[in-house]
Amino acid sequence: MEQTEKHLTIYEGRRIRRVWHNDQWYLSVVDVIEVLTGSTIPKRYWSDLKIKLKNEGSQVYEKIVQLKFTASDGKKYETDCYSVADMFRVIQSIPSPNAEPFKLWLARVGKERLDEIKDPELAVNRAKAIYERKGYPKDWIDKRLRGINVRNTLTDEWKARGLKEGKEFAILTDEIYKGTFDLTAKEYKDYKSLSKENNLRDHMEDLELILTMLGEATTTKLTKERDSKVFPNLKKDATEGGQVAGKTRADIEARVGKKVVSKKNYLPVNDNKTII
Repeated sequence: MEQTEKHLTIYEGRRIRRVWHNDQWYLSVVDVIEVLTGSTIPKRYWSDLKIKLKNEGSQVYEKIVQLKFTASDGKKYETDCYSVADMFRVIQSIPSPNAEPFKLWLARVGKERLDEIKDPELAVNRAKAIYERKGYPKDWIDKRLRGINVRNTLTDEWKARGLKEGKEFAILTDEIYKGTFDLTAKEYKDYKSLSKENNLRDHMEDLELILTMLGEATTTKLTKERDSKVFPNLKKDATEGGQVAGKTRADIEARVGKKVVSKKNYLPVNDNKTII
């Protein structure tokens, strides 16, 4: 449950405190309120809004998380925070003209998700468009999207066999990575100098993507053929799936005389992300 404090630009170049917690970003509520309302006493505004949410029986009230942030005096204090998803729900309760861009964004995203449920191909096309805007070439995008499909097929198998997302998925994924690249996911990110929020696969070279797909596709095949159902057996499948891909990697490296795993990121890392 490691916490890493950083800043995040989310509105007109102004910064809001954020912290990496439980594998997702949490934002300071009072910072968001100050930006959206222009209030000189955002803590009081949030106190009143919090009472309103509680009285209305809002589920979002129950999702408040207190995390430590550095204040203007340099000391760390417990601060009310929300995950990005829950913060958007809070924003819907703020009657401010500055909140309208966020509300419009929410409406657009909601419609997109409904459309994607009806036609999953829309989600694929949208992901392709996002990668194109980031500057990735078509051949890399094709491999990346194929890799997403392979990964989803594998995780669907894990879910169907009773595995829980989070720790168990992470353990099995590390088994595949270790077999394929001799690195865990964290070690791989460190090797590429990536931060926690960076997606490792978005920074892989072509062969790295292909070998990742091979390891996961082989794991899926082994699990289905063996009808594995308990965690130790699923872990064995993941280990062997990674080993198959690892042997292929070793063969490639022996023939070309060069390591497949690269410190190079496919595109430069940009850590100054925006939400909208």
